[in-house]
Amino acid sequence: MSGSPPPPGGFVRRVGLFQATAINMSQMCGIGPFVTIPLMVAAFGGPQAVVGFVAGAVLALCDGLVWAELGASLPGSGGSYVYLRQAFRYRTGRLMPFLFVWTAMLFIPLIMSTGVVGFVQYLGYLAPGLGRTAGDLIGLGVIALVVLLLWRGVEHIARITAVMWAVMIASVLLVIVAAATHFSPHMAFTYPAGAFHVMSNHYWLGFAAGLTIGIYDYLGYNTTAYLGAEIKDPGRTLPRSILLSILGIMAIYLLLQIGTLGVVDWHRMTDPHDIASTSVASAVLEDTWGRGAADTVTVLILVTAFASVFTGLLGGSRVPCDAARDRVFFRPYAKLHPRHRFPVLGLATMGVITAVGFLIGRHTDLATLIQLLTTVMVLVQALAQIVALTVLRGRRPDLPRPYRMWLYPVPSVVAFTGWCVIYGYADQNSPGRHPVEWSLAWLALGCVAFLVWARLEGVWPFGPRETDEAADEVRDALETA
Repeated sequence: MSGSPPPPGGFVRRVGLFQATAINMSQMCGIGPFVTIPLMVAAFGGPQAVVGFVAGAVLALCDGLVWAELGASLPGSGGSYVYLRQAFRYRTGRLMPFLFVWTAMLFIPLIMSTGVVGFVQYLGYLAPGLGRTAGDLIGLGVIALVVLLLWRGVEHIARITAVMWAVMIASVLLVIVAAATHFSPHMAFTYPAGAFHVMSNHYWLGFAAGLTIGIYDYLGYNTTAYLGAEIKDPGRTLPRSILLSILGIMAIYLLLQIGTLGVVDWHRMTDPHDIASTSVASAVLEDTWGRGAADTVTVLILVTAFASVFTGLLGGSRVPCDAARDRVFFRPYAKLHPRHRFPVLGLATMGVITAVGFLIGRHTDLATLIQLLTTVMVLVQALAQIVALTVLRGRRPDLPRPYRMWLYPVPSVVAFTGWCVIYGYADQNSPGRHPVEWSLAWLALGCVAFLVWARLEGVWPFGPRETDEAADEVRDALETA
């Protein structure tokens, strides 16, 4: 139970429902919608881009139900690592959980790097003369500050996150209210010819690109699952934090998207020389309440962007720790700070990869970075985790399940289909960038790393296959406690 003493030297359960929901929402509604509304409009070719946010919300909700059941049943540090370890270790040894940690070490920092790219984009509204080199240095400084602030105990971080969550809510509400005061239904709901011609391949290319952008904007609803070992009463808190954050952000995004389209002509969002293409929220405030209000809200958006990077690295840095403690990843990642009890090497590594991803995003484009991180994530996390839910229901029906997916297996099927659409259209929506090939290459490199690691550790396929499910049941009981 949540009142049980923590294991010696382990994590401490100190994060309640409000703080958990705030952590998820801060990660979800970071800089994402403020920089992707123009990308969504460009993908669909008009204000019908709202379809992309709706589709992303449906996929997030269905996938969130997968996370809710698994997180409530197996509330350990590391999220998907714990679920994949339990579902697949008896057929493929430690390969699947190892590959998840391997890919998470890339896609989680890449998500964070997009937030820093957006931070520098909006900073450019306040400082129009900001050069590329200066922007690069500022972005790297932001990442260093985030890592420095995370170098402390989780109870202090939870309080910081609650404050940042309040700033995030204030920034999006101000944009929504400003848009409502000057809203034009004609601008928001006048669509170009053929906007909903669903029989054309062009429409489905735009839909797949929009779905990718949409789910990117919702990513973060699972952040507390990575912190499962630090959540109070995880059987109830984890599912509620996931569902509340998705529903809350869904309402915010739809109001934000529709409101923006009712103030700023969508053609401006696709013009690379117009400020609306890079800082659309600032453009909304400038067109409605004037430059002074736009500057103020831009500052709040910068804080929101910082909060999303902060909470993302908070949760992501925990992923390799539990795996390393279970001898499913490189052992140095198991080390916790002697005083503040956070994973030292995981945080440092992800901070460095975030910096590299930021520089890549700055010198290519944001849409390509989003395509890359989603394709890397789809195979080993999204699809494998949905399969893991079904496997665990069949193989371990006695596993305690404080929360069970509503309408099972319909949400699993919808989520699986949505992720397949994103992966299948990735290369077509990023011509010349080859995100699918890069994701497969990273996966292949992970398989090689696993073989080297397994040989050094003397485990399958260079040792006996693991079949002790009774030991797993004991471990699950300890994790739940």
